[in-house]
Amino acid sequence: MVRLSTKERTLCYREAHNVFLFKIVKFKEKTLEIVKRIPKGKTLSYKEVAKLAGSPHAWRAVGHVLNKNKLPGIPCHRVIKSNGKIGGFKNGQKRKALLLKREGIRIKNEKIKT
Repeated sequence: MVRLSTKERTLCYREAHNVFLFKIVKFKEKTLEIVKRIPKGKTLSYKEVAKLAGSPHAWRAVGHVLNKNKLPGIPCHRVIKSNGKIGGFKNGQKRKALLLKREGIRIKNEKIKT
């Protein structure tokens, strides 16, 4: 077994941490780019966005990215739950429903009607 010095362990930790941060930033960028391309009147589920971003099990991370988004050109309201319910929105579910309805999406009982 190889023993690493404290300095070597710190360098390894920093390298791993930097790789982890890089992956998070890339996932965030991919997520926002995917959501930005959802056309008016259409929706994607959090799960579909996660798959398109290359992390099929990261649907909760998609929600987190969208909740923290401050860029005005990203239509976060077009991302819904897989079961058709509208899901959360940092400006409230009523606002999300209103935005979706304005785009021609029919909603009944907080669920998208197809």
